[in-house]
Amino acid sequence: MQGFSRCFTSTLQSCYRELQKEEEDEEQQSGGAPSLPPSSTAGPDPAHPYYDVARHGIIQVSGDDNYGRKLIVFSSCRLPPSHQLNHRRLLEYLKYTLDQYVEMDYILVYFHHGLRSSNKPSLKWLREAYSEFDRKYKKNLKTLYVVHPTNFIRIVWNIFKPLISHKFGKKLTYVNYLAELREHLNYEQLSVPADVLRHDEKLRAAQKGGPPPSVKTPPPRPPLPTQQFGVSLQYIREKNRGAVIPPVMSETVAYLKQKGLRTEGIFRRSARVQIIKDVQKLYNLGKPVDFEQYEDVHIPAVILKTFLRELPEPLLTFRVYSQVQEILGVESSLRATRCKQMMESLPEHNFIVLKFLMCFLHMVSQESIINKMSPSNLACVFGVNLVWPRHSSISLSALTPINMFTELLIEHFHTVFGSRCPAAQVTP
Repeated sequence: MQGFSRCFTSTLQSCYRELQKEEEDEEQQSGGAPSLPPSSTAGPDPAHPYYDVARHGIIQVSGDDNYGRKLIVFSSCRLPPSHQLNHRRLLEYLKYTLDQYVEMDYILVYFHHGLRSSNKPSLKWLREAYSEFDRKYKKNLKTLYVVHPTNFIRIVWNIFKPLISHKFGKKLTYVNYLAELREHLNYEQLSVPADVLRHDEKLRAAQKGGPPPSVKTPPPRPPLPTQQFGVSLQYIREKNRGAVIPPVMSETVAYLKQKGLRTEGIFRRSARVQIIKDVQKLYNLGKPVDFEQYEDVHIPAVILKTFLRELPEPLLTFRVYSQVQEILGVESSLRATRCKQMMESLPEHNFIVLKFLMCFLHMVSQESIINKMSPSNLACVFGVNLVWPRHSSISLSALTPINMFTELLIEHFHTVFGSRCPAAQVTP
């Protein structure tokens, strides 16, 4: 036992030396000590139960990945010096955040750049964190992306390897450059700190021996006439003989209404990535999709969320985003009426499609005793797929009004949507 303890202590010392060496190398390259990371631009309400931690923007929820899994980001560069942050509170805040999403499949992205001797949690803290994250947190975590890993990360991983299950270990994916994340995530929604972007540019420049190439995606190809994903509602309507409800929505909703209303956790689960790609390809080529052949009700559920998320402009439109953010300032008894006013100002086509979707989600919520999907739970899933800002990602503090607004639309469906009945409207 003493031999193990000496070995463990020696490994820890090696780990700390490696972190210090990495700091020194980085300071030499940058010509000085790194600047303190900026705090999150959209700060949380001072009444937030973890305001002392949340204000730093260390943890963000950035919508969903390409396959409908909630995306949670941890940025080391936003950790303040250790004497300015209670790491126990940080752990509690991380659990508080995850508690809102662990019942559905989710992804963690860890930006390692910016972890230093001055702000790093202790290895004891890391061990406590792993032990406190019991099965409910680990079960639905699909992938842990570690971005810009260093020798320090690999040493820490080896220290804890005996404590980590083989199944959990397979969820770890190292990402050397930000461009690699584009293959897996909706990169434009991702909350990437400026320090991390600059660090990525330096790494790519060093690799190429010259200025870093642009990480911007190439210009999009013109859409196919049969395209369904990533094109506007108007485009789909024009190419589908004036169909008001996009075929992807009408077909997934019809199938889910028949087969999925009483499925526990419907919309919370993900599906096999390759199947989702295959179904999207079929739709985009104008070929028929038979959900019956997949024998998995979660596939049309993910396809519906993916369709909404890939619209060039959110279904609720960019204009409504700022109004949604103000919903918390409206007196509780007046919020449904305020939602009604906002929805009645939408363009008619958006209103008809939204009313169709909310009518269906209201039906889903009516079966919540069986499917466990209350208006609140459905709002957590659909909110970020209905509205987002034009030029930035959604901050963690912005999620609360988005989710509350979506919950109001579902719970008070008849109040919000009942009085506006366009001639072209369609019901599920």
